[in-house]
Amino acid sequence: MKALFIGGTGTISTAIVKRLSEDSNWEVWLINRGNRSDVIPENVHLIKADINDEESVSAQIKDMHFDAVCEFIGFTKDQVERDHRLFKDKTAQYIYISSASAYNKPAASFVITEGTTLSNPHWEYSRNKIACEEFLMKKYRTEGFPVTIVRPSHTYDERNVPLGVHGKKGFYQVIKRMIEGKKVIIQGDGTSLWTVTHNSDFAIGFTGLMGNRHAIGEAFQITSDETLTWNQIYETIADALNVKLNAYYVSSEYLSAVGDRYGFDFEGSLIGDKAVSVVFDNSKLKRIVPEMKTNIRFNEGVRRSLEYVLSHPECQTEDPEFDAWCDRLIDALEEAKKAI
Repeated sequence: MKALFIGGTGTISTAIVKRLSEDSNWEVWLINRGNRSDVIPENVHLIKADINDEESVSAQIKDMHFDAVCEFIGFTKDQVERDHRLFKDKTAQYIYISSASAYNKPAASFVITEGTTLSNPHWEYSRNKIACEEFLMKKYRTEGFPVTIVRPSHTYDERNVPLGVHGKKGFYQVIKRMIEGKKVIIQGDGTSLWTVTHNSDFAIGFTGLMGNRHAIGEAFQITSDETLTWNQIYETIADALNVKLNAYYVSSEYLSAVGDRYGFDFEGSLIGDKAVSVVFDNSKLKRIVPEMKTNIRFNEGVRRSLEYVLSHPECQTEDPEFDAWCDRLIDALEEAKKAI
């Protein structure tokens, strides 16, 4: 069987490509500009191209047909429209990576299933994903385009540490603040529920959908079965660092209001996603991919991540702007407490 990955070197897709490359039943191809070529297994075939150059890609895949085409970097409707033109006659399955942030926030029930309403007025990213899903499912209903929708939630790997509040340069500055004993901002009171998934576990569910006839025309969420509060997430990170957590709680609404002028999109990432308690029901996935389970609990996965990050300087991207912003925000709130 032959699979084509559009992207293939990101947090989620790297684990999937690695898992599939070790399966003798699959021949794996990537359309990729050549970024992070060091993570591409030797037996994976590379089509070096920009997927946005439709004419060039069309010429390179002219005589090819795939059992599965997997789209990891399609964020807007025009991008999946392009994919439909490119692959409608060239694949037996098209798997689109959407997002669990597309679910209504807050939903009627904190237990999320694939039937939970899709709606997110707080985040354009999520609304774009919904538009992509709607286009693809319309093509399935009217043309039989063999689409499968996959909705990940918060997935991480050895190069990433999942957090709720961080700056534009990523997670590392928060880790640095923890190590230095500084106060670390947590949205709300830290008691809302969240799910983080190691990319190697995600890969089990995803590869189980590939070539699976029961997945055509369906949507699946793929997450860990481990649900934690944000306090537990931050405390687990602090434990792995062998430091004391200095938590400082700020409402998501306040973070959104004061972060916006500095370019921090906390309305989308918090109010439209992480501030809301969610528990994912993965029973639909497990019915057709029975091997799916949580193998790497967060306490183990985050230790792996921190060991990698702290031993690889290229992963230690400092963010002095966000660091100073945290200090100013905390000082201002402390002054406000004194003034009342």
